[in-house]
Amino acid sequence: MNILFLCVGNSARSQMAEGLARHLFGDAAHVQSAGSAPSSVNPLAIAALAELGIDISGHRSKPVGSVKTSDVDIVITLCAEEVCPTLPIKVERLHWPLADPSFVAGTDDERLQRFRETRDEIRSRLLRFGAERGLLRR
Repeated sequence: MNILFLCVGNSARSQMAEGLARHLFGDAAHVQSAGSAPSSVNPLAIAALAELGIDISGHRSKPVGSVKTSDVDIVITLCAEEVCPTLPIKVERLHWPLADPSFVAGTDDERLQRFRETRDEIRSRLLRFGAERGLLRR
């Protein structure tokens, strides 16, 4: 199965989803992420996943146009308050509306906590999704 996670900046939610899915699904799925207005991977997303032993420090934000759409089986969008990117292809689509933790104000600890909450919500959804589709590592 080929999974594409989409959001706007490809800096937090979709990057965490990509890292978590690769960790949880291993070789059972090919996983990638992209955004409609890619920026750079948020250091707090890197830190939140590092707490789980997942290294996304080498990830780069990618534009939607860089994705080979003929290889995509399912698109999972992660936008909440902004307009999610779309792809003009006929594939299964899921929408997991999650607020972008990058926009949370506060201390560094408060901001990191928001990234942890988003990470944990994505992980929970991926565990359910992976169990339903037989993708979880054994």
